[in-house]
Order: sequence, then C-alpha cells, then structure tokens
Amino acid sequence: MREMPPSHPFDDDKLKEECGVFGAIGLKDAANFVALGLHALQHRGQEAGGIVSYAPEAGFNSARRFGYVRDNFTKASLMETLPGSLAIGHVRYSTAGSKGQTAIRDVQPFFGEFSMGGAAIAHNGNITNADALRRELIERGSIFQSSSDSECIIHLMARSLQRNIPERMKDALRRVEGAFSVVAMTRTKLIGVRDPLGVRPLVLGKAGDGWVLSSETCALDIIGAEFVRELDPGEMVVISAEKGIESFHPFDKKASRFCVFEHVYFSRPDSILGGRSVYETRRQIGIELARETPVEADLVCPVPDSGTPAAIGFSHESGIPYGMGIIRNQYMGRTFIEPTEQIRNMGVRLKLNVNRALIEGKRVVLVDDSVVRGTTSRKIKEMILDAGAAEVHFRIASPPTAWPCFYGVDTPEREKLLASFMSEEEMREHLGVDSLKFISLDGLYRAAGHPEGRNNSCPQYCDACFSGEYPVAPTDMIAKGFQTKAAE
Repeated sequence: MREMPPSHPFDDDKLKEECGVFGAIGLKDAANFVALGLHALQHRGQEAGGIVSYAPEAGFNSARRFGYVRDNFTKASLMETLPGSLAIGHVRYSTAGSKGQTAIRDVQPFFGEFSMGGAAIAHNGNITNADALRRELIERGSIFQSSSDSECIIHLMARSLQRNIPERMKDALRRVEGAFSVVAMTRTKLIGVRDPLGVRPLVLGKAGDGWVLSSETCALDIIGAEFVRELDPGEMVVISAEKGIESFHPFDKKASRFCVFEHVYFSRPDSILGGRSVYETRRQIGIELARETPVEADLVCPVPDSGTPAAIGFSHESGIPYGMGIIRNQYMGRTFIEPTEQIRNMGVRLKLNVNRALIEGKRVVLVDDSVVRGTTSRKIKEMILDAGAAEVHFRIASPPTAWPCFYGVDTPEREKLLASFMSEEEMREHLGVDSLKFISLDGLYRAAGHPEGRNNSCPQYCDACFSGEYPVAPTDMIAKGFQTKAAE
C-alpha cells in the first residue's frame, strides 16, 4: 500500500527543495552507506527514495519506495537485495512530472541498458527544455516510462554514438538546459556532474578506501567520510578502481551562479557551501537584517526551525533578548489522520505552539526565512497575538520572493506569490502585523561573503526568485506563455 508523508498547512507555505543525490564506490555493502547518506539528505525530498547497486555476481539491483528513508531503507530484508561495492541513491520531491500524483516509475535513480552495459542516473535540479527534448525524442522513437524530466538524459545517452557511457553522458548533458547535479554509475564507475553554472551543489568525499558523492557535506559526516572538495561548475568526475578520480570539463566555461536560496533555507545548517558554514551564513543574515531593519522590541523569536540561526544573529546585533517563543512539535507522525473539519482548521497549531509565558505582554520580533503565499505567516501572527503579545514584527531572512524557480524548486505560480503583486507595505497590511521588513538583496550577498553586495552586471548567485533575472532561459515555460522580467 502506498503511504506518503502528510501534506500539512505549515509545510505547504514553504518552498520545497528539489532532490538529494548520493553515491558510493569502493565500500563493502555500498547501498547501506547510500541509505545513511540519503537519510541525512531527507530534508531535500520526503516524497520518495530509491537506490541502485551493482555487484559482479548479482548484476544491477534496485529498490524504490514512497515515504521516508528511515521507514524503508533501514530494513535488512530490503538492503540484502542491494549487494555490491557500488551504489547510488536519490530522495525526491516532485518538481517536474505529475506533482501530487507521483507514480513509482517516477522515482529515481533511472536505469538504462546500453550496448556497452547498464547505467543508472540520479538527478538533482530541473531541465528547462525538457518538453522540447521529450517531443523530439518521442518523434524519433523513444518510449518514455516516467513523467520526469530526468529521463530525457537516459534517452539522449541511448542515442549518442560515443563508445563509452561517460562520453555518452557528456553528449546528453550538452543538449540539456537548466540546472543539474547528476550522480550516475556503470558496472565499474561512479560519475558526478554539475551543470555549467553550478546552480545545484555536489561534493566529493573520501570514506576509507572508497569515494562518495553527495548533494551536501552533512551526508558525508553521517558515514564518517572526509570532505575533499566541491565539484566545480561544469565539472565531471569519473571514479573507478582502475584509474582513481578523473576530472573533465565538457561544457563551455561560464560564471558560477550557485542558488543563493541554498544558503537561506534549503541546505542543512551543518553543511558547508562554498567553503562557508551554512549556519554561520544564516546567522550573518540575521546580523545584516538587524542592521538594515532596526525595531524597538522586547523579544526576538525564530519561526522554527529554519529561522533559528538568523534570529540568533538578529538578537546578537540588536541587543534584543532571544527566546524560543514558538515550539515545534517534532513528533507529529507521518500517518496522522485529520478526521474532522474542526481538527483540520487547527492547521499550523498541529506543528507549532506558542510559549505563552514568554510571549505575553511582549513586543515580539518573529524571524522567518521567507514569505511565499503568506498564509502561514498570518496564522502564526494570530497565534502570537492570541498568546497576549503586545506587538508583532516580522523580519524575513530573504528578499521578497516574487518570481518562480525553474531550476528544481517547487514554487507556486507567480500570481500566487504574495510579493509578485503586493508592495512591502501592502504585505504588512495583508498579514496584519505592526511591521514587516525583508533583508535587501545586497544584504543577503554581504551575509553570504560578498562585502560589496550584489554585482548587478554579473551576479555571483542565481537569485531569480528574488530578482526575476533567470541565468538560463526557461525555454519550456516561455513556450507556454510565461513572461520573464526582461519581457515585461
């Protein structure tokens, strides 16, 4: 029976991260290490997960399951079906494909059998010309098994005339537009690739005599692997017992445009991005936010959990005491059933509860990572006021999210993004708070390690969700009528 993590009002008003990938080679029972890595990357996708392994005596084996890693890939009976010293895995939140109607065939890694042997791939990101590629491939006889954009890569590889799988992958990815960090495997090789702009993260680690590839460094920590380095934008690494690590740069060199929202929200705070602690960057965001948007108040309170480091920074810089005014229920089971309308209307209160003794009579600064639709922000404000707060001030650790992402993040349509049709003051009135302020784009860049702020002629990050400036044209969406900022 298919069992999925519950949709919840609190989570539905957050941007959803795309996916997480992990691979291991040269480790006994590599699939077990992959499962642990995927567990550490669970925040990047909670809908489904999959692992493919290879052993000479057993060939390729795979397992795909809906739900959490802990509920599936910790069972000995399943892991015994995934033998070998080479494996890759994927955790998924649907971005392309049939959102909300995911079939097991959409769960990665995807596998293909080629004339020179089998290969499996796991993809983090989004292909912005997938519709055009899919039409072309179908017209030429390809038969697709899933609704995922990632399957295009397998079909492009199948049509390549190159003699080995890494070369076929290079051919395929040169046709692809958008964002991709790919972990792939053959019978003898582990392969990692980042797109030319490096929008999505991918890191290399050393574990004993083996090697691992991961979306984030926190997944290296869980298996005791040593962080070696991040893959460069546009780099492909091919790892084998025969040749060790080989590095290639198959794409035209471009300026890096790493996703700045990885710093704000998506990555785990215990990860390292671009040589910087994610936690420290988020704390620095809070410091910049306090400098840019001062307020007279009695208490700084994070909206848990993503607002916590920024709230700590805001408190430190402003001198306003920090307190856990909102407590998150960490034990809300994934099979929780909402049986009545009365229970459903409790909404956010099922996950968040106000620490009334701390809040009552206080002027409260709530620090959150973003405002998307604004529905959760309004409910949290009501909870704070119900607890007796004298004033409620929102401080947001990112600029207004006014544009959808087409590079692997599940963003609402532009007309559903509050900041796309409201000014900051209109948003404040809509939320019904005493003040609402966002960090500036320059402030965000300074917090991320760029003291001069944003270089407008050549931005250091992909910040399209804030600026509307897309580093790669969203080809498929433009064909459907979407207007970019330049078109407007």
